[in-house]
Amino acid sequence: MAVFETIKAKKAPSNTKGIVHWLRVNLFSTPANIAMSLSAIALLLWIIPPFIQWAYIDANFVGTTREDCVGNGACWVFIKMKLDMFMYGFYPDAEVWRLKTALILFLFVIAAFKYLKNKMLIFLVFTSYMIIAYVLVSGGYFDLTIVPTTKWGGLMLTIVVATVGIVFSFPIGIIIAFGRASNLPIIRSICVTYVEFIRGVPLITILFMSSIILPLFFPEGVTFDKLLRALIGITLFQAAYVAEIIRGGLQSIPSGQYEAADAQGFSYWQKMLLIILPQALKVAIPNLVGAFISLLQDTTLVLIIGLFDLLAMVRVASADSSWIGMETEGYVFVTFVFWIFCYLMSIYSKKLENRYNTNLR
Repeated sequence: MAVFETIKAKKAPSNTKGIVHWLRVNLFSTPANIAMSLSAIALLLWIIPPFIQWAYIDANFVGTTREDCVGNGACWVFIKMKLDMFMYGFYPDAEVWRLKTALILFLFVIAAFKYLKNKMLIFLVFTSYMIIAYVLVSGGYFDLTIVPTTKWGGLMLTIVVATVGIVFSFPIGIIIAFGRASNLPIIRSICVTYVEFIRGVPLITILFMSSIILPLFFPEGVTFDKLLRALIGITLFQAAYVAEIIRGGLQSIPSGQYEAADAQGFSYWQKMLLIILPQALKVAIPNLVGAFISLLQDTTLVLIIGLFDLLAMVRVASADSSWIGMETEGYVFVTFVFWIFCYLMSIYSKKLENRYNTNLR
């Protein structure tokens, strides 16, 4: 025991010196760094303690009505009482079990991906899940009550819009990227025009066009679901950005890779799909995840066409006469939820980068 205490006592100063050295090198190395570091610390001390005081120390967690919220702290009772609305929107309470079942199946699918090695099997499992999830959420099959998309909302709608946009924009973006890299002038011109047009207008314009202008081209009496129109607009918008990211990855591949594939007698599609594209995707992982995170955040724009996502549900819930003035708690809750999803996507991106990192060290 005496030997252990002696070793511990010897290690403590070295750890302290290491911390001091790190602070000196990274935060206080120059007068400019010292000024910026002290300013950042002062800003954090000005923001964080009052927020903790409001959000935790003086907050109200217990109760069922606004009268149970006393003092100047946050009223998390509002979040607790409106949680179902934030999660499921106007989805019927009697059918919420279908959403929970879809979520549980999703967790099983994600867990199964760790053990499935065959790419075709992974594709079949994921496709099967998408079909099952659609049947569960929308209904109309196997005696399930149809729930119109006007009842969808909250976090569930946010996840649906983001997932559909990510899943379908990815392959479309790859095809457009190949088109931009094509030697055929007509195909290349069409893809360039599409990308430049989409990137030249904001997403809110695309949503307005898909929701208001697109139905004008349909025959009289033909209706098109509003959510589906929004999904098409978001997918086509995101596909243009994915195409540019993939094209950047394709351009980063050395010409020797193309020449080696040609020397081996690969066809164009074999060369692109088996040799070039995997390398391009590895390079493009950080930018792709950044684009998908932006898409998740941009799902809040669907409010302008009458769809009530998670952020819109805050406005709806706070408009309740019993909870007027609770917007702050709702926005803090939404911020926390979005941060969790974006952070998880960033972590997964880092794991993918490490998994497919083939650089020699």
